[in-house]
Amino acid sequence: MSPEPRNKNLEEAINNSARYGFQYRYETIRVPDDIGQRNPDDILHFFVNFMNSRPVIEFMREITGDEEVDFVDAQATAYGSGDFLSRHNDAIDGKHRRAAYVLGLTQSWRFEWGGLLMFHEGETASAWLPTFNGLSLFAVPQDHSVSLVTPFADQRRYSVTGWLRSFHKK
Repeated sequence: MSPEPRNKNLEEAINNSARYGFQYRYETIRVPDDIGQRNPDDILHFFVNFMNSRPVIEFMREITGDEEVDFVDAQATAYGSGDFLSRHNDAIDGKHRRAAYVLGLTQSWRFEWGGLLMFHEGETASAWLPTFNGLSLFAVPQDHSVSLVTPFADQRRYSVTGWLRSFHKK
């Protein structure tokens, strides 16, 4: 059975955009930066509040060596078959991102399933396998991507991702 024309057109637009620039396809739930908009009973919002506690912020400053880390934001992500994140560096004007993080929430992921966090250096790349309860932390800007998840992966790749941010420009 063929996909509906609308889905086919959307898929074509996503692929064309990815071919020549930045594009992504995955599911996400974004946590509001405004604390007043967060639901204290939501586990994702609870996590972000924890990440913004004084001990965690101080720990992140120590790990990164960046005393200007003021707060952490977050989104939950789910990558299924055909999902990806093309090459980019997370440097967005006005966001004041100092470092990025990925907290892996999927057990028993395999390299051949894709969904790898890839770091680009010129024409080469290194890839990190998503690990359960593993925290990847890297400086912004750093070119990276998430490789295409294969159709034979037997589960989705779940994580919480976000940025260590400052109230000030770099």
